[in-house]
Amino acid sequence: MKRYLLGTIILLACLGANAQVKKVLADKIVAQVGDKIILRSDITNAIADYKRQGQEAQLPANPECAFLEGQLIQKALVLQAEKDSLPVSEDEIEAGLDNQIRGFINAYGSKDVLEEVAGRTVYQIKEDFRQVFKERKLADQMRGKILESIKISPTEAKAYYNKIPKDSLPFYESEIELSQVQAQPKASKEIEEYCIKQLYEYKRQIESGGKKFEQLCKLYSEDPGSKDNGGQYNINRTNKEFDPTFTATAFRLKDGQISNVIKTKFGYHIIQMVSRSGDDAIVRHILKIPPVTDDEIKISVDKLDTVRNLLVKGKITFGEAVDKFSDDENSKFSGGNVTARDGSSFLNIDQLDKDLVIVLKDLKPGQISKPSIYTDERGRKMVRIVYLKNRTQPHRENLKDDYNRVAARALEQKKQATLEKWFKEHLPTYFITIDNEFKTCNSLSNWWKYAANGAN
Repeated sequence: MKRYLLGTIILLACLGANAQVKKVLADKIVAQVGDKIILRSDITNAIADYKRQGQEAQLPANPECAFLEGQLIQKALVLQAEKDSLPVSEDEIEAGLDNQIRGFINAYGSKDVLEEVAGRTVYQIKEDFRQVFKERKLADQMRGKILESIKISPTEAKAYYNKIPKDSLPFYESEIELSQVQAQPKASKEIEEYCIKQLYEYKRQIESGGKKFEQLCKLYSEDPGSKDNGGQYNINRTNKEFDPTFTATAFRLKDGQISNVIKTKFGYHIIQMVSRSGDDAIVRHILKIPPVTDDEIKISVDKLDTVRNLLVKGKITFGEAVDKFSDDENSKFSGGNVTARDGSSFLNIDQLDKDLVIVLKDLKPGQISKPSIYTDERGRKMVRIVYLKNRTQPHRENLKDDYNRVAARALEQKKQATLEKWFKEHLPTYFITIDNEFKTCNSLSNWWKYAANGAN
């Protein structure tokens, strides 16, 4: 079984490639595991959905064979999960369905457009996917049960590494590991009051009918994530990604109503409720970020210079400095560590902003930089000090420098072998059928063997 198929393959195909509901005129059962059937349309729609998501180049060879194997794997896991009475709560399924519907609404712009395109209500779409989500959850739980005791020891990691031909070991460019304390300069009270007055003036112009919210947003909002689409966001009352003050204010509004000016960690806003359905809503907002002067930036520089002196003298640890002095709430949970998108603490030069590259140029491992000014991804002026923990040299993979990477791969290989052993033991006990249309699929050889046994 291919590694990419060990994950549960559920590719949701509610919406057609041409923004229409995909209707299958003729369908048939192409495989069955126990009482779990797989339809021809399940395979066809899954492949179409993969292409629709722009992933056609990543499709495996013989995609119909690969996707059928993925479905067979999932059905077998679901069947065993039901036999083992693994629990799946309705709350978990409902949460997964809500997230999927929010994704559809974001893709199509609004709930009304989604329902028009699908030809079904949001409630009906959720019901269409309910069994799909339940099976995915059961399969995930069964896989977790099979693999819950699988761990890797240093001896096993070393044995795995020693089997790799030396000329096949990956080569790593120089990487760095670092942490930072960030300070956000605060704008003067006068500047903040000026931004508030601007937002109230926008509110007055919109409510008087002189201007449209979307028009003023495109001209004046400082939120790069929503400015070009008129400030629009799809939000959910339980979504933790949005500032809680923003969410709470939005859900107190009626359709078409505009809020008073509010302050969040991003700046000052006015919010307009476009439409609301239960805990889901579509809103627009205009964001103003009060600009800071050189004097206010200097206050933050002096603050971090004092923090740096405490660190250099050993009076506090870097983790304590982050906890007490950093203005970035998220970094307080990670000790200020800067991580890559995959969660790795090691980053290469391409993953750093240009200002950080300059700061690290002459910094040695163990050293802490002097305060430096930079502009963050939100366009705010910020100040930071950086602690360079480690800097690796370009090297071929080895156990001393790359043990965690080697151990992670060794663990995945062990899990792969465990899953294959589990399937080898359990497939003969299942009733399996496969349509002759897939007779030429080499990847299904084991499944065909057990299907033949089932037929006999």
